[in-house]
Amino acid sequence: MPTPCPDLRALAPALGDAELAVTADALALGQWARVRTLLTGTGADWDLRGHRLTVLATSPSSAAWAADWLLAEPDSGDAATLLALATVRLALRGASSTTAAARACATAAGMLPDDPTPWLGALILARRCGTPDGQEHAFRQIRARHRDHHHAHHLMTAALAERQPDGGDGPRHPAHDFAARAAERAPADSPLALLPVVAHAERYRALAAAGLAPPDPADSGHWSTRHAHQVLQAAFDWWLEWEGEDHPRRTIDLNFLAHAMFHEGRMAEAAALFQRIGPHPTRAPWSYAGRDAEGAFRAARATALRRAGTPPPADPAALMTPTPMTKV
Repeated sequence: MPTPCPDLRALAPALGDAELAVTADALALGQWARVRTLLTGTGADWDLRGHRLTVLATSPSSAAWAADWLLAEPDSGDAATLLALATVRLALRGASSTTAAARACATAAGMLPDDPTPWLGALILARRCGTPDGQEHAFRQIRARHRDHHHAHHLMTAALAERQPDGGDGPRHPAHDFAARAAERAPADSPLALLPVVAHAERYRALAAAGLAPPDPADSGHWSTRHAHQVLQAAFDWWLEWEGEDHPRRTIDLNFLAHAMFHEGRMAEAAALFQRIGPHPTRAPWSYAGRDAEGAFRAARATALRRAGTPPPADPAALMTPTPMTKV
């Protein structure tokens, strides 16, 4: 029986993509033709394609249905890519081998040489089960195809945050340096402008796991440094100007930014972000340091709205809606 890799964060659900949610339900019933239609419409929007395929890969039955699709259409790169990401998912659960997952990613990459998504699967696998060299190789391959790939940058930031666990949290730490450089070189409207905020949360996660930061972020002072303030101010200013509302993974960015503003004590800004997020928390970063993500989100949201003098939602039960917690 394969040994499961440490599943730090599973793959992301739909994040409000209604077409994707419907297609995921259809795939669970074996209707892979709906996936083919969805991906045809997605085209070469690589962030959207990567998001949709990682979500479609999360169902335990996705690998079997993707294999059926590939059997029916052996030249389908879409089928091969779905099979690759679904096999990666199985490997993370310990239900397939990492060798099989890596082989499936390589096969899909060979069929679709311009597509970064098979390499996204390879990076997800390397992030959980591989080596730093493997992570960096997959990331370079992704950037060669889509320079500003959102999910890939988040994965590399998380991986870098775990290096040098006792190396402090200054701006020269590899995670902070990586995120700052990515934000600087990205286009002005790119949500990678928020990557330094992600790096800050990921570094807290790594420090807390190593026993070098308190398990309660409120006690850590992690978001109260001069560096943190500069990072958060720049990110919030970007959000006010650009928002990034058309990006498929915008909810993830909003949760990281709301989490950071809350822990810096900027309740008015946090409240505005919570209002925009609505009842859609993401597991990261609210679950960091072993916390209950939904409980932490609810408590922070209620506190921010109260202290900012913002009325609560018209329907308080909305926060109890059984929407799957988003995982990155």
